[in-house]
Formats: sequence, structure tokens, C-alpha cells
Amino acid sequence: QVQLVESGGGLVQPGGSLRLSCAASGSIFSIYNMGWYRQAPGKQRELVAIIDKLGITTYADSVKGRFTISKGDTRNTVSLQMSSVQSEDMAVYYCRAKSNGRLYWGQGTQVTVSS
Repeated sequence: QVQLVESGGGLVQPGGSLRLSCAASGSIFSIYNMGWYRQAPGKQRELVAIIDKLGITTYADSVKGRFTISKGDTRNTVSLQMSSVQSEDMAVYYCRAKSNGRLYWGQGTQVTVSS
């Protein structure tokens, strides 16, 4: 079992920056990859970025060059640095971990883009 807790969401102005963090607990040594997904009202949940245990990253085309996913100093944390934020980035952001073939989700953190 893996538990995920997100933090760092909030209000950001268009063009601004925000950093999200996710901390995993439980069976963290079996985690294969961790990442971020988002869901805007009326839309399906979509991939934002993933980083695997080797540090290989995958990004959605819509965030390439603006968002950066990285591992923390400890095995069980991952962050998403969001820059040049756009109104289209407004959504609930969910941390996700894949471990032993199972997917685990955090409770989500709201990112609101407004001037």
C-alpha cells in the first residue's frame, strides 16, 4: 500500500509560477514511477508529467518547456515546478504512484489561475 499527500496548490496569476509537492508513505521501495495528473471541470483526468525510478521523465505536450517534474532528496517525494502558468492549467492536480502494478492516487490539490 502507498499513501500520497499533495501540497502546494493555490492561486497563481497567469504567467506566474507554482510548485506542487507529493510525499509518499507506506511501501515506497516498490514504487516504479510517480507523477502528476490533472482534471479540469467537465474534462477527463489527463497526464501532466511522470518520472520513473531511473529519473526518466514524460510530459504532456501542453506543458513541455513550462513544467518540470523532479524527485526530492528522498525516495518518496516528487515535485512539479509550474512556470508560465496559463488559464488552461487550472485544474485539480493529483499525484499518482505506480507500485507492484497498482495505481495509487492522492486526494488532489486545486490550482487556480486568475489575475
